Amino acid sequence: MAEAKDRPANPPRLDGMTALVTAAGQGIGRAIAERLQAEGAQVHVCDLNAATLTGTGFASVTQCDATDADAVAGWMAPFGRIDALVHAVGYVHQGTIEDCTPQDWRRSMSITLDSAYVVIRAALPRMKAHGGSVTTIASVASSTKGFPRRAAYGAAKAGVIGLTKACAADYLMDKIRFNAVCPGTVDSPSLRQRIADLADKLGGLEAAEKYFLDRQPAGRFGTPEEIAGICAFLASADGRFVTGQTINVDGGITI
Repeated sequence: MAEAKDRPANPPRLDGMTALVTAAGQGIGRAIAERLQAEGAQVHVCDLNAATLTGTGFASVTQCDATDADAVAGWMAPFGRIDALVHAVGYVHQGTIEDCTPQDWRRSMSITLDSAYVVIRAALPRMKAHGGSVTTIASVASSTKGFPRRAAYGAAKAGVIGLTKACAADYLMDKIRFNAVCPGTVDSPSLRQRIADLADKLGGLEAAEKYFLDRQPAGRFGTPEEIAGICAFLASADGRFVTGQTINVDGGITI
């Protein structure tokens, strides 16, 4: 048997693919974009905050509001073909339904669910001729499981899951696969902001961090890179028989 060092290296799994990633400025979205690029894809990214995209080295970077259909259409206009799309836009409202004003509710639905509708709908004409992979970043806080103080967020992410599954059924014959990746609590700038927001109410940063850690059976937060690895698999030929699934990456929350 040949030594491992003598074997030809496997080509990158996504070599030659064109991939688009939304909310790629930081956190989970950034880690996904970096992983897809490392796997060989030509990665084009967007984010609402243009400053987070400077110096990233992706094939192209665009400031874009993913809830704006015209802006999304303009972002995608140069791409005649999209092989993989990962939609990572989301907004976490903290509170019960009584804490959630109509404005909070509308914002949650617009950023998290409406953006998925806008982005997926714009990408489909660039995928139907050849197939591809669409991955939405949902959450275990959704139709999967209820969490305290996540009324609007859970409802919006449940909608993302429903949309993803419906699209999987509609476009199966077009060879477009749709899957929802559902993270548990991931250590990201978004989480750190939520911890800071709760610190005063819970008696300090340490107590606020413990609040989130206590719901993780694994005893730690996930990492953005752990979510990115699943997304790379789904975009690759290794995931070509996977569609319509919710894939929990949650450190044991849903055991």
